This record gives sequence, structure tokens and C-alpha cells, in this order.
Amino acid sequence: MFIFGAMNIMNIWRVALVWVICSLWAVEVTAQELTPRLYWPSPKGTRVLVTGYSYITGGVVFDRTIPISEANSRINSSILAYLQTIELWGRSSNLMVELPYAWGHTKGFLAGEPARRDFAAFGDLGFTMTVNLLGAPSMTLEDFLELRTNPHPIIGASLKVVAPTGNYDEERLINVGANRWAARAQLGSIIPLKPTWLLELSASVWFFGDDDDFLPGKRVQNPIFAGQFNIIKRFRPGFWGSLDISFFGGGRQTIGGGGLSDTQRNLKVGGTLVIPFKRRHAIKIGYANGVVTRYGSDFDQFLLTYQVLLN
Repeated sequence: MFIFGAMNIMNIWRVALVWVICSLWAVEVTAQELTPRLYWPSPKGTRVLVTGYSYITGGVVFDRTIPISEANSRINSSILAYLQTIELWGRSSNLMVELPYAWGHTKGFLAGEPARRDFAAFGDLGFTMTVNLLGAPSMTLEDFLELRTNPHPIIGASLKVVAPTGNYDEERLINVGANRWAARAQLGSIIPLKPTWLLELSASVWFFGDDDDFLPGKRVQNPIFAGQFNIIKRFRPGFWGSLDISFFGGGRQTIGGGGLSDTQRNLKVGGTLVIPFKRRHAIKIGYANGVVTRYGSDFDQFLLTYQVLLN
């Protein structure tokens, strides 16, 4: 068996551990995630603990069906997540569970009258399974180092399920929890442009369960379709940045049997920078903006994430 020096092992794990950073949350609707390097594999047995903070400001509410005009929000969110790399059908795969917590306020005009809602509660629990279908079999540290040196195309798929475990009060219009199941199916690919440049493309669809307890009446939502484009530059092992662009559309809702004219056609642009430090740690700094919004939210999002490799 080939034995690496301490410095090589440290560099490999630095690159491996940044995988999980890309899988974190968007507060308003999970369909709006910007997730660079989602399908970049990690060595088998990788275990990572993640904690993060996000701040969103602007015309965003937790639910666009709420009849609030001139909405303005300040939303703070934290997240705790755990990821483990496993072997599934001989392929490199990942399991992740994430628990968000949000606090802040939303204000605006409700039926012409000034209104404000302060909140602090846990959000919905999320579970994600990712499988690399082509180009990334289950890997040892040696295999991972070879892929980093000579990257090749990778195709992967993922399934994310969000369970209705978050705080929800049927007597209130604004809630942190959604009170419904949601699932995202995604297919993505990574295409090396140069040894230090990657292009990542993905397409996904979100499906939503019904909210039978929504205050104005039963809420039903059509699927949301999303596409994503990431151009990624690696500066050194574990240290990389990306330009992130996503488009999402659909999601028309029906409330109490009446359809709404709220079909989304939104464009989101952001940037990501991941910086490793010491042997097993990394931070991610991110920014995103709703550049073009139609029945979506015009907002700015700032993200800071810390993660530590557990093995």
C-alpha cells in the first residue's frame, strides 16, 4: 500500500472536507440553493461536522402566499449538519443531515395596516443522499489525490428530503417551519476545463406536499424547476472560489382552492470562497443576490460556514 507523508494527507483531507460546505441552506425556499462542488467526491469514510450562519436582508418572507405588501425582513439563520462519505453500489456517495434555526423579523403592510412578526425557532430537518454515477467510484486517499491531480468528468445524482419538523403555528401567517414534506431530485455534472478550473452544471426539480393547516386554506404548490451553473477555480489544495448562477421557475400555488398568479421566474447570482486552515478545518464565505425576481424575493444573502473533519 502506498504511504503518504503527513503533508500530503493533510492536503488531501483539506480538499475532501470542503465538499459538505456546498450543501447548505437557502432560508426562503430550498429550491433557491447555490451549491458549488456538490458532486466533487471525498475519500470513503470522510466524516464532517458543519456549523454555519446566514444573514438575509431585503424583501423576503418565509412564504410568498402571505398577503404582505412592501415586505422587509432581517433573517438570521444558523445550521448544524453532519456528513459522511460511504460506498453505495461501488460508487462514491454521501449522506447528510442538517438542522436549521432561524430568528429575526418581517415587517410590512397587511391589509393596508402596518404589521410586524418576530420569530425564533427551529426549521425543517433535511436529509440528502448524493451518488456519483460516473467518474467517481468509491475512493481511497490515493485515488482522491490522483483525481485532484488529473480531474476527469463526473456525473452524479442526489435526492434531498425535507421533513415538516420545524416550528409551525397554524394561527400565524409567518412560520419558520413549512408544515409539509418537500423533496428535490437533481442530476449534475462536473467538467474539468483545466487542472485548476471546473465547470459544474445541474438541473433539479422540487416537489411539495400539501399544507392542510395553512391559515387562509389548504395550500397546494406545483413543482419548481431549477438549473445551476458554477465556474470554479482552485488556487491550492482545499482553497477555491466560484461564480454561482441559478435559475428557477414554476411553483404556482393554490390556496383554499383558488389559484394564485405567483409562478416564479427568478435568477440568482452569487460567489463562494472556501479557505482551509490548520489540519482539519475550513471556512466558507458566500454572497448571493436575487438579480431578477418575478414573484420571488429581492434580497441579499451573506453566508459564513465553519466545518471540521472528524477523522
